[in-house]
Amino acid sequence: MKLVVYILKRLGLMLISLFMIVTITFFLMRSIPGDPLSHMARSLPEQTRANFMARYGLDQPLFNQYLIYLRNLAQGDLGESLAFPGRSVTETIGRTSPVSAQGGGIALAIGLVIGTVLGIIAALFRNRLPDYIVMIIAILGVTVPVFVIAPLLQLVFAVRLGWLPTFGWGTPRHMVMPVMVMAFLPIATYARYMKSSMLDTLGQDYILTAQSKGVSETNVILKHALRNSLLPAITILSGSIVGIFTGAFVVESIFSIPGIGTHFVTSIHNNDYTMIMGTTVFFAVLFVVMQFVVDFIYVLVDPRIKLMHETH
Repeated sequence: MKLVVYILKRLGLMLISLFMIVTITFFLMRSIPGDPLSHMARSLPEQTRANFMARYGLDQPLFNQYLIYLRNLAQGDLGESLAFPGRSVTETIGRTSPVSAQGGGIALAIGLVIGTVLGIIAALFRNRLPDYIVMIIAILGVTVPVFVIAPLLQLVFAVRLGWLPTFGWGTPRHMVMPVMVMAFLPIATYARYMKSSMLDTLGQDYILTAQSKGVSETNVILKHALRNSLLPAITILSGSIVGIFTGAFVVESIFSIPGIGTHFVTSIHNNDYTMIMGTTVFFAVLFVVMQFVVDFIYVLVDPRIKLMHETH
């Protein structure tokens, strides 16, 4: 019963969050000067412009447009692109999101594993050479932008060595450099979080008690410290998953990857209202669903967290 109440409560919060995101995005987007025709030729006949606006309901009062969009959204209709008439928003998202998920998912998995290991090493060798090396990597990963790292990798591995293609998508060789670039930030992020969390966990009383009883250092780390130290990493996992879609548009542009990030940026440039709204809804749903999943992972990882606490 508690599980059902918990699920219903979380679903209600998810729907409220999505409604707020859609509403805020809709009105903010309409407040931006220009319209979907502003990027086209200035000599566009006025009647053609009027016909276009009428076709997509853009000539109606703003609140009416909002109600129409909510009605269509409730029916699962995200509409079609205004900048590219006839192109379904749903079809575009379905075609481009797997591309972003493929490269970004691999990069996130690599970043999570390597970052976690580096964070543990930094904590165990605090204020010694391994710790300094890990922190240098973490600082570089956070401060050096991807538009600097990516061209450097292209120069070395594509131009100078000729090992990898400069841009494109579709083969494992095309994926190597984009994945390397996208994995750099997760490695740095999880290394910092894991170091801080591991140091905090190693200072807890139950860890000191286990050590005083003669439990080996390996068992203390693997069976006691690691599990609780993973909680901060899990906390940022939902944001990281959404980030592989929204944060990779620079990488996708540099390497000419046909992912959803590239289309999102293009839709903003073109004032493509329906495409902007569609991708925003996609990102929002992805985020709240992943946050929901993360909450359950929390319960599995840390037995001290009970569903009963969530239902109060």
